[in-house]
Amino acid sequence: MTTRLIPAVLSGGSGTRLWPLSTDETPKQFHALGSANTMIQDTVRRLAAGSDGLEVLSPLIIGNRRHEALIEDQMAAIGVAPAGVVLEPFGRNSAAAAAMAALLALEIDQGALVLLMSADALIADPEAFAATIARSCAAAAENIVLFGVEPTGPETGFGYIQAGDPLGAGVSRVKRFAEKPDLATAQAYLDSGDYLWNAGIFLYSPQVFMAELDLHAPEVASAARAAFAAATRRGRVVELDEVVFAKAPSISVDYAVMEKTARAAVAPLGTAWADIGSWSELWRLGPRTAEGNVTRGDPLLIDTRDCVVWSQGRTVGAVGVSDLIIVATDDAVIVLPKSRAQDVKLLVEQLKARGAGGTA
Repeated sequence: MTTRLIPAVLSGGSGTRLWPLSTDETPKQFHALGSANTMIQDTVRRLAAGSDGLEVLSPLIIGNRRHEALIEDQMAAIGVAPAGVVLEPFGRNSAAAAAMAALLALEIDQGALVLLMSADALIADPEAFAATIARSCAAAAENIVLFGVEPTGPETGFGYIQAGDPLGAGVSRVKRFAEKPDLATAQAYLDSGDYLWNAGIFLYSPQVFMAELDLHAPEVASAARAAFAAATRRGRVVELDEVVFAKAPSISVDYAVMEKTARAAVAPLGTAWADIGSWSELWRLGPRTAEGNVTRGDPLLIDTRDCVVWSQGRTVGAVGVSDLIIVATDDAVIVLPKSRAQDVKLLVEQLKARGAGGTA
C-alpha cells in the first residue's frame, strides 16, 4: 500500500546566533551552509527520491511574508513548485504553523499525511530518512509520530524523548519528554539507552492533529482556523491576516499537544542529524581543512588552526590564531572565540537596542 505524503517546511526562524550572515531579511535557511544548495532547498528536496510505499506530493512552505520573494526565487532555482505557501505576518511558534499545514493539507488531499520539518536542519542520508518516514506511516494514521536522534554524547542543548512500549516497525509510544538537561542528567539519559534527542520533526494525519489540538489547545485550534479562513488567497499563496493571526497563542507543538496527548509516538531517525544553530556548530560539522579550519570565500591564513573564517566579498587574513570565529559580510565583521559562539546573540541584542536594521 502506498502512502501519500505532503512535506511541510517551517521557514520562520531567524538564526540569531549565525549573525551577521543570518539576518531578519535573509535568515540562515536561505543560505548555503551544509551543501551547494541553501538549507530550505535541501529540506524541500530531501524526499525527492521517495521510498518504497511512499508517494511524495508537492511541498507546503510556512514562512514570514517578508520572505515571499526569497521563497519563490529559491524554489524556482531548483525547479520546485510548492502546492501552497502560507505567509505569516509574524511568528506564532510552531503549534499555529503546524495547524496551518494541517488545514492546507486537508484542502489538497484529505488522505495524505503531513511531514512537518524545519528548514534549518541537516540530514546526512536522505534515503535512510525517507525509509524511516515510510516505515512510520502506519503508526502515523492514528498517532503523531516524532523523530528522534540517537545521542552521540551527553548533549545539554537538546530536548530529549524517552521511548516507551513498541508500536511496531521501529515506532514506540512516548514515555516522557525531558527539557534541556544539565550535564549529569544528560549523561544519565545517555547511559539509559532509551532516550533520543528531539529532532522536531513530526508525521501526522491532519485530521488527527487537529483533533488533538482541539482537545489540548483549543485556543490555538480556533485561532488557526479563523486566521486560515480570513487569509487572502493569491493562487497557491495563503497570506494570513495580521489582526486575526495575532489572536493565535505563541506556543510550540511540544507544549501545546505533544506533552499532553495520548497519541504521541517516537521513532529513531535512522541517520545523522544536525541543527546548525551557531558558528561553532558549523565548525563541528565541517568539512575542515588539514589545519582544522572551516572557510568560505578565499581567506589568507598563516599558522591558523581550528577556526571558522567566513567571508562574503572581502579579503580576510589571519595569522597565528586558533579556535576563533571570524565572519565578514557587507554589513558587519565579528571576531570571537569558538567557545563563546552562543554570545553572538548578545551582539544582536545590542544592535537591536540601538535600533540598527538588518539584524537577526
